[in-house]
Amino acid sequence: MNASVDPCPLSADILARLQAIVGSRHVLTDEVDMAPYLVEWRGLFRGRAAAVVKPGSTEEVSAVLTLSNAEGLRIVPQGGNTGLVGGQTPWETGDEIVLSLVRMNRIREVDAESDTMTVDAGVTLLAAQEAAEAAERLFPLSLASEGSCTIGGNLSTNAGGTAVLAFGSARDLVLGLEVVLADGRVWNGLGKLRKDNTGYDLKHLFIGAEGTLGIITGAVLKLFPRPRSTIAAFCGVQSPAAAVELLTLVKARAGASLITFEITPRFGVEMAVRHMGCRDPLASAHPWYVLFEVASQDEDDGETVEEIVVEALEGLVVEDAVLAQSPDRRDAFWQIRETMSAAQGFEGGSIKHDVSVPVSVVPELIEKVDAELEAFLPGIRPFPFGHLGDGNIHYNVSQPVGMDRAEYMALWDPVSAIVHKHVLAAGGSISAEHGIGRLKRRLLADTKDPVALDLMRTIKAALDPKGLLNPGKVL
Repeated sequence: MNASVDPCPLSADILARLQAIVGSRHVLTDEVDMAPYLVEWRGLFRGRAAAVVKPGSTEEVSAVLTLSNAEGLRIVPQGGNTGLVGGQTPWETGDEIVLSLVRMNRIREVDAESDTMTVDAGVTLLAAQEAAEAAERLFPLSLASEGSCTIGGNLSTNAGGTAVLAFGSARDLVLGLEVVLADGRVWNGLGKLRKDNTGYDLKHLFIGAEGTLGIITGAVLKLFPRPRSTIAAFCGVQSPAAAVELLTLVKARAGASLITFEITPRFGVEMAVRHMGCRDPLASAHPWYVLFEVASQDEDDGETVEEIVVEALEGLVVEDAVLAQSPDRRDAFWQIRETMSAAQGFEGGSIKHDVSVPVSVVPELIEKVDAELEAFLPGIRPFPFGHLGDGNIHYNVSQPVGMDRAEYMALWDPVSAIVHKHVLAAGGSISAEHGIGRLKRRLLADTKDPVALDLMRTIKAALDPKGLLNPGKVL
């Protein structure tokens, strides 16, 4: 997109028709009022818009898209604005409408007997978790931004989070969807069925599509029995290879009870302690750390986890460890994990990656990328951390101490090229859970199978022939 293009403000007639649909106070055109909706939270992307429109129902979304289809208005759907690849951010042209779904925040139904919950797209992830908990159920999707991210955004990006190992990504937690199509038609696919073999499973077209094929307005989510026991272990290990060895041991002993297995280098713990007020859980420093959790209906899981840790210590897989069964102690462990990204900002510029490879390849990937990055820029500080249990590593890279931040951030492309080269050579993905958006659109074109890209473009043309839904994102 060309940032120098003059803005295309809405005509008085279009503005009046939008106001008639959603109410005048829910159509924002003032620059100050629109500002929070126009910037990605890290500041990587900052766009402009003709208006921010905030519908309160599926019917209002349908009416807005019917109007946009007739008048050629470009629509950028947005949930909690917590995305990390700019998919929710308008371009700089100023001719797009940001369609914010935050007013659509109703829990429509919790059906404990069917283990389902039906929600509006604007319900926050935290609100969904709390509604499930009130019914003695678990909605297992968990992200650091769960207080502000929305279910619609989670589904549109196929969010992953910390419990993918046990429950899968957002795609695996959905039974049905309600979607407004580009022409305003509403597809009501809000079924609760666990088995439905009647043709194409259409919901999977829209999950992970980042609002480019249709706008998710409602969803039927899967619920699970609420665990009676959750035990966390924070372990110091010598290397990523030792962490993989520990993962194998824990899976063998805990089986399906293992819900989370996270890894971080010493640098991550140091940042959380130095900048975020966290407490180092272990008495001495270790090169790498693992945080894993076991949760089930079995009250004796504490003994199982303790046995696992003892075996790992005796086998020299783990150097030191501490267990937590109380919520406060577990929260302290998770505070370290969930504040590391924010803490990294205090260390200067950070070039971030969201990649995945087979779990067995993670140690080799880290070793190769770290070595090439150091050769490229001596003093650079790699910070690979994240969801080792499912092979998703957030390969963040901090600037050398004392280097100018802007000078370092100008190296985003060559640094990313090093990371992605090794990821692709290992049969991995350049986007494990954050999506494509604006940030990785060119990378997708350069790395995706040509036939797959052609199929994607065919689907896009069929569902959004005028190219009005989140234009320039993904493809």
